[in-house]
Amino acid sequence: MDLDPRQYENIAINDDDIHSIILSYLIHNCYKESVESFIACTGMKQPANYMENMEKRKRIFHFALEGNALKAIELTDQMAQEILQNNKDLHFDLLSLHFVELICSRKCSEALEFAQTKLSPFGKEKKYMEKLEDLMALLAYKDPEKSPMFHLLSLEYRQQVADNLNRAILG
Repeated sequence: MDLDPRQYENIAINDDDIHSIILSYLIHNCYKESVESFIACTGMKQPANYMENMEKRKRIFHFALEGNALKAIELTDQMAQEILQNNKDLHFDLLSLHFVELICSRKCSEALEFAQTKLSPFGKEKKYMEKLEDLMALLAYKDPEKSPMFHLLSLEYRQQVADNLNRAILG
């Protein structure tokens, strides 16, 4: 079945729907000044508490992105504790970011202790075992950036975890 793209040419789109989509995008990405300007230009109603929540999310996002995962976890728990309790994958990824930061800072004994206390409970579930093994393998390399698990040290990986956290908070 081939879809004809022209079938959508004459569909009327409500301006309010377009405005809502744009506003959601701006809020999701924490573009504070753009949100304020957009609301002023369109005459839309300000969402309740959006500015306060946006500032908190922005701080949490930046902590995660900069590798300060423990601070991101702390602030997330203050904002809505159930987020990480209900999303073990995200919690594991944030703890992994901290572990990786310890490895990159050459604090291997701290990293090992952190893994034993915070990451090892995840080892009871099979789905975390492979990632735990990859994380632990980083300890074996003098230069972890040149290891087969180098992607765990990348900005892209931190960005992905920070984006997932931001989406979870918005949800």
